[in-house]
Amino acid sequence: MNKRIVTLAITMSLGAWAWNLAAQQRDRPPGGTRGGGADPALFDAVTLPKDDAEKNILAVLSDMDRTQRRGNMTVPEQDGRILRLLTEAVGAQHVVEIGTSVGYSGTWFCLGLRRTGGKLTTYEIDAGRAAQARANFKRAGVEQLVTLVEGDAHQEVVKLDGTIDLLFLDADKEGYLDYLQKLLPKLRPGGLVVAHNMNTRQADPAFCKAITSDPNLETVFLNLQTSGISVSVKKR
Repeated sequence: MNKRIVTLAITMSLGAWAWNLAAQQRDRPPGGTRGGGADPALFDAVTLPKDDAEKNILAVLSDMDRTQRRGNMTVPEQDGRILRLLTEAVGAQHVVEIGTSVGYSGTWFCLGLRRTGGKLTTYEIDAGRAAQARANFKRAGVEQLVTLVEGDAHQEVVKLDGTIDLLFLDADKEGYLDYLQKLLPKLRPGGLVVAHNMNTRQADPAFCKAITSDPNLETVFLNLQTSGISVSVKKR
């Protein structure tokens, strides 16, 4: 088995374990843990900047989270960190994002793409959010990594050329299946389809069936206690 797939499988398993652990820790009584064990605080982690450029990007992300998240359908910080981790784990050269919003998740992708030498193509239907995203990418210093396509992604993605390493779906939930059908042929073997808001309130059953019944895909679900993320690898 390819070493990259093994690494990804281990990462996904650890991710699922970590989210499970977090849920268990929230349920524990104050003043200690059931049956002893480590202090839950030991499992907290934050993104530490490796260089000045990353420090600036994280500062912009923090500002976006504080001032632009309300009403703009951005992912939570922890989900953004997962996106960055997956980008670097698969060595992504081309990430395609459906649903730019104000560029929060895209900026997390760019943290990983700076390391892999890759690029982001992101689609946004709302002109106001697209303009705000461009401004955010610029102040984070990652605009050169991003191609932002403004318009209806259902129509625009058919114009996309080249191979995709990671496809991120975070737009109209009922449209996920259409995006998958149009873009899965462009996803390289070993590439990922990551979908956001994969919870019982928002996920489209038709999309869930598609990613769990296709023998060419291996799918796991993460962070189900909050927003919900599905990660599917296209088998080699």
